[in-house]
Amino acid sequence: MRDGDAAARDGGPATAAGSAAEAAPVVAGTTVDHLTATYQAHYRSLLGLAALLLDDTASCEDVVQEAFIRVHSARNRVRDREKTLAYLRQTVVNLSRSALRRRILGLKLLSKPMPDMASAEEGAYDQLERDDLIKSMRGLQRRQREVLVLRYFADMTEAQVSETLGISIGSVKAYGSRGIAALRVAMEAAQS
Repeated sequence: MRDGDAAARDGGPATAAGSAAEAAPVVAGTTVDHLTATYQAHYRSLLGLAALLLDDTASCEDVVQEAFIRVHSARNRVRDREKTLAYLRQTVVNLSRSALRRRILGLKLLSKPMPDMASAEEGAYDQLERDDLIKSMRGLQRRQREVLVLRYFADMTEAQVSETLGISIGSVKAYGSRGIAALRVAMEAAQS
């Protein structure tokens, strides 16, 4: 016997549930609890999706966590709660694409030779300094590294960095000065 026949014989609770689902209004925005539950239930699959697009675990975790934060910030735009997972997946894909674009651009910028190199020795010395700088940058705190990269490599103003990272201008200045001080110490240690 089919479920519909059983529902009709038992007085129709399945029919009532079916009509209630059809008449239920679409909830405007997903709730924090629903978003969190969806994120927790699908964290591994989201991580797997990011892993297919990116090559290292740390970047995958960062992308998935950033996707949660972005969907959380825009949760009122998720009109149908059933599409919360779709929004998370799409955000993971978009953030992975952005990460890859940044990497490719960084590789292009790092691989270009300096146009005014006088000798091979000077070029080798510059390469060593660049390698030391990259290693030292990796040793900084995440916020310090972000501020320094945006401020000095992307040539953003303090106000633009503040807006991009969602922190105050005072925080940008503090992270920047602490980052430069830590970078100076790390570079001196690397060169000695």
